[in-house]
Amino acid sequence: MKRKFGDRSEWKRILDRTYVQTYMEAPEFKGHVTLLHLKKVAAPLTVRYDDLHICLADDGYFWLQHFPANEKYSVTTMFDDKGEIVQWYIDICYQIGFDQVPWLDDLYLDLIVFPSGKIIQKDHDELDEALSQGIINEVLYKQAWDEANCILNLIQKDNFHLLHHSAKHKKMLEEKM
Repeated sequence: MKRKFGDRSEWKRILDRTYVQTYMEAPEFKGHVTLLHLKKVAAPLTVRYDDLHICLADDGYFWLQHFPANEKYSVTTMFDDKGEIVQWYIDICYQIGFDQVPWLDDLYLDLIVFPSGKIIQKDHDELDEALSQGIINEVLYKQAWDEANCILNLIQKDNFHLLHHSAKHKKMLEEKM
């Protein structure tokens, strides 16, 4: 499994950054929240999802990441340089931890949610491959699918409330930068 850190310190694409993190205990969220301001990047990061061509990282973008306590997912909200949400990226994970910086052990499966409401399920092939290669066992495989399906169901019913708090939490952390 790949460990991902909230500060993205290993990401060489970012030439100039500002980073802040906090621990929140609020009615809508309990856990660590990080905010990374991509002041200057070596090159924009663009991806293609089916018929969509999306820029995820460029000069002036912000990445807000929620690491909820006692959960098996993390949500990264990507904001463009105008402050508009580009997408929510939900990592299904084995565990979340904290060692000066919050981190997650990625369990391959991801959900991507766009402001339009479109949802993409991603990397199920990587999850299948991890199982077939013995990197994960059947229990973790089932855990990943159960978590992804539960979150997908909540999103479709507009009950995955964390998505509605991204802008507010970004503003709160920007004040700490």
